[in-house]
Amino acid sequence: MDKALTSPMTLTFDRDFDPRYGEAVELLPGVRRVTAANPGPFTFAGTNTFLVGTAELALIDPGPDDPDHIEALRRAIGGARVTHILVSHTHRDHSAGTERLKAMTGAQVLAAGPHAFARPPHAGENRRIEAAGDTDFTPDATLADGDIVEASGAGLQAIATPGHTVNHIALALLDEGVLFSGDHVMGWSTTIVAPPDGAMAVYMASLDRLLARSEHRYLPAHGGEINDGHAYAEGLKAHRVAREAAILEALGRGHRTIPEIVAAVYQGLEARLAPAAALSTLAHLEDLIARGAITADGPPALSARYRPKDASPDEDLASGSS
Repeated sequence: MDKALTSPMTLTFDRDFDPRYGEAVELLPGVRRVTAANPGPFTFAGTNTFLVGTAELALIDPGPDDPDHIEALRRAIGGARVTHILVSHTHRDHSAGTERLKAMTGAQVLAAGPHAFARPPHAGENRRIEAAGDTDFTPDATLADGDIVEASGAGLQAIATPGHTVNHIALALLDEGVLFSGDHVMGWSTTIVAPPDGAMAVYMASLDRLLARSEHRYLPAHGGEINDGHAYAEGLKAHRVAREAAILEALGRGHRTIPEIVAAVYQGLEARLAPAAALSTLAHLEDLIARGAITADGPPALSARYRPKDASPDEDLASGSS
């Protein structure tokens, strides 16, 4: 039996969060949060919708297509005018409520673009995490990296942060040191990077983009705020580097399939999270192949076999690897 594999560093997650469903919670002057009652293993307590501004509002992430959540937003909006609806990315727990809110407010819908894949899906590749891609979503206009949206005199700058999805953006509240980090950085958990929607190399590069900016106070789309976003983002980077090292160690010990690697690396994992762990492992393996560190039998996929760069299939047979 294998000795314990190297474990990724332990991040300190903050799961002490009161969603206060149906209420608009003021986080700072001109910024309120309304949390949808769609809790789950990938959404934590639910999806946060943010209202930015006073007499005129920008709304960030409509959330799920849930009449109760839309009604809570209607109450929070009150007599204000919603000028823009901004969508951080096209997973249904963020974007599916867009059409109801657009019909209610007449606001312009802005996002980085429709849903897309980080790479073409392989034949038969149809596994999805719970928050599936919203292929019905189309923005009224596209936000490019660096674009600024004005709401009641507050500037929201789009920052391209692909990785979780190709079209993920964070939004910086200029002059406030605040960043709406979407699903790219969350304090309650690491972010799922699941091919073909996401890609690990660009996710890591997007963390570096945020670290190069001045904002330190992060308001994620799930869970509570992160008061030192830079330190936490550095922890996320270190965690991913350690996870990669554990995967390489598992391969070095003869584990060749993703289920074998997941069992070795994610010890004690809840069964319901195994599909997400498999997809995250695939994201790491795809990155390692692209960098020439490992090889696979055919295209990298959930069903493929993987090995260190210098190992051969004959060595697997000689060692009795399955």
